[in-house]
Amino acid sequence: MIFTVSWHDHVVTSDLVQSGPRKYVLFDVDGTLIDAVNNQRRVWATWAGQYGLDADEVYRVALRTRPMETFAEVAPGHDPRECLAVLHELEDEDVRSGVYTAFDGASELLGTLPWGVWALVTSNYEHRVRGRFTRTGLPVPRVIVDAAAVAEGKPSPVPYLLAAEQLGAQPENCLVIEDAPSGVEAGLRAGMTVWGVNAAFAVAGVHRHFASLREAVPDILAFARLEGSAGVG
Repeated sequence: MIFTVSWHDHVVTSDLVQSGPRKYVLFDVDGTLIDAVNNQRRVWATWAGQYGLDADEVYRVALRTRPMETFAEVAPGHDPRECLAVLHELEDEDVRSGVYTAFDGASELLGTLPWGVWALVTSNYEHRVRGRFTRTGLPVPRVIVDAAAVAEGKPSPVPYLLAAEQLGAQPENCLVIEDAPSGVEAGLRAGMTVWGVNAAFAVAGVHRHFASLREAVPDILAFARLEGSAGVG
């Protein structure tokens, strides 16, 4: 950034000039900004119990597949639409009554990034994201791309490309922050820079890896050219 000062009638005015193209940051939600592992495990355990299934096995499958694919694998004899309705009811109840925690650094990071340069890209649904953000006190951005917004979810690049389009950004000017392999793949296929967080080991393909979100905060702000800025969220 270049800070310029001009004089006119003895009044000092200042303009903040950012060199180069504007940068944007696209965040995954669960596992990246909000720690929802226990919530997800509990919801799937309750769902499995209603169908007489082994909770650990169901959760193992759910971690690597989307819900309809999970149902096809663990409960092939049941109506997938009914399975999904039950799951949605359990997830909505968890948003209302469950305990959620934002990862260390999330509040500072989202509160510093200016409005309009960041977005959320989630495989969940917007009303649940908003509920979780309200519970954790995190600010909500203008752009949220959720499961209902796209026909193809992660690892397809479509969700991240749609977020960039809605922000008015070019993919090469976007930074994706992810914790899961499917999200990392989606960001890479979208032609974006991808950094991994909140994992002991780097997900294959990431351009940079951070053991925690907190560790990544200064570098994310630097990418957005906000070093030392107090910005507004």
